Amino acid sequence: MEALLENIIHWDESLFHLLNGVWTNPLLDEVMPWWRDKKTWIPLYLILAGVAIYRFRLRGLYFILGVVLTVGVADTVSSKVMKPTFERLRPCNNTELPFEVMQRGGCGRGYSFTSSHATNHLAIAWFIILTLGRIYKWVRWPFLLWALSIAYGQVYVGVHYPLDVIVGGCIGSLIGFGLARAFNAWPALNLQKVIA
Repeated sequence: MEALLENIIHWDESLFHLLNGVWTNPLLDEVMPWWRDKKTWIPLYLILAGVAIYRFRLRGLYFILGVVLTVGVADTVSSKVMKPTFERLRPCNNTELPFEVMQRGGCGRGYSFTSSHATNHLAIAWFIILTLGRIYKWVRWPFLLWALSIAYGQVYVGVHYPLDVIVGGCIGSLIGFGLARAFNAWPALNLQKVIA
């Protein structure tokens, strides 16, 4: 079991080195620190909230609360449960790595496993895909690609290992899927009832 864990960590660190230090280009060096910054997406959240309230009225407000609840659950699981349990150092704080970490922006505080960015954004994406995306099918791929690109950005800028974002993304996807199913099952919340 210990040998398996060592192999997984070795694979994870090797893939991190490729994504962070080898498979890079100047455009991504400039874009990714900005792209993965949560403040960058405040206008998107405000537009989404405005459209939801305008289009769905009270159900739109419930939808917004559903998104907030989804983020709250995802962030709690990642930040308050996973990180303190595993206490894995971020790559940008790990001085024992056999290669240089290309740090693009701040390193961040706290531990690395799991990535809260990946957990939160995949949770948001799946919640939106499975609620709003049932009505506006065109939003599905853009939101999924948006969340995946932010997760990738965490590795690219040097603050998370690939396994941090893979596991975080899986956890976030399960949370988003579960809460969206609960939201859709409740007739007073289901956005499709407005269209019907």
